[in-house]
Amino acid sequence: MNALLNRTQRFASWLLEWITIVLMVILTVTVIVAVSARLMGQSFSWYDEVAAIMLAWITYYGSALAALHRRHIGFDTLLLAIPPRSRMAAVLVGEALILVFFVLMARAGFQVLEVLAGDRLVSLPWVPIQLTQSVIPIGAILFIICQLLSLPNYWAQTARGISLEHAEIEEEVETEMEKNKERV
Repeated sequence: MNALLNRTQRFASWLLEWITIVLMVILTVTVIVAVSARLMGQSFSWYDEVAAIMLAWITYYGSALAALHRRHIGFDTLLLAIPPRSRMAAVLVGEALILVFFVLMARAGFQVLEVLAGDRLVSLPWVPIQLTQSVIPIGAILFIICQLLSLPNYWAQTARGISLEHAEIEEEVETEMEKNKERV
């Protein structure tokens, strides 16, 4: 079971990384082309609308990726200061609140899609707004999946009193120390 969970996490990480990278490349190319065109006296009517949508998509997919790796802002130091039994109860409450929020967000996202049925982008009338706004429920569902995929490891680390933030910082310090040894 643990091996399947690890493979699933690696696949989800790979997929979300590539989606985010592709979206970032598309946004970068869009901005460069639009700025170049504007400098040559031409302006694209669709640029502002598309760039804002791309940025939102990057935010939602990147947020799910951050959830998978537990890289969102947290309070590990405060959490680990709580006695173990209360700490694990706090983890359950925190996880439940996060999941409830994103379930509500997904539900609201689907409601938004219903309201927007038939609407089109102003600058690109062939693009349905439902497509552009589908990232809301999709992003919420991805966040839920990633949060649940990362929960077993987070639960185990927190139960042992290990801070994910401190572990990451210590790993970076060790990497930098190794680099400095090679330079001397």
